[in-house]
Amino acid sequence: MEIRIAGIAEESIVDGPGFRYTVFTQGCPHRCKGCQNPQTHDFSGGTIDDTDRIFEQIMKDPLLDGVTFSGGEPFCQCEPLLDLAKKIKASGERKLNLISYTGYTYEQLTERGKTDPVCRELLEMLDYLVDGKFEEDKRSLELRFRGSSNQRFIDVQRSLEEGRAVEADPDMI
Repeated sequence: MEIRIAGIAEESIVDGPGFRYTVFTQGCPHRCKGCQNPQTHDFSGGTIDDTDRIFEQIMKDPLLDGVTFSGGEPFCQCEPLLDLAKKIKASGERKLNLISYTGYTYEQLTERGKTDPVCRELLEMLDYLVDGKFEEDKRSLELRFRGSSNQRFIDVQRSLEEGRAVEADPDMI
């Protein structure tokens, strides 16, 4: 399935715990002031890639602990990311965790999921979610895997079980 991406980091240590394969989606409606990836905002920018090819690249790297969807705004491309997430989770080769960054809040995504089943299913595939727009006045270099203090590192599976956003400590993963 086709996906529009801004780029890929094959072995990132800054996009979540451990060694991560990070897919930077192209296109973002939030356009946060001070965004570290402003080149990802244009929905017509980037390049077209294929989720099968990306999945094959992920499976070739035995060092990976997980996969991160970043951006841009990953939840603007739910369908191809859901396709990729399903492939990763269905692979019996190893258990890779899935993290997504989003400018939306967990609550906004669960509300959207009530009318958008693809969004809901993508959220259900994730292990962790870093939610909320980047807020330049709340920027901190001391936060693990987050840019500003309003953003949360959420345990998605526990949150879905409890019906509320449950934060996790990224150092405990």
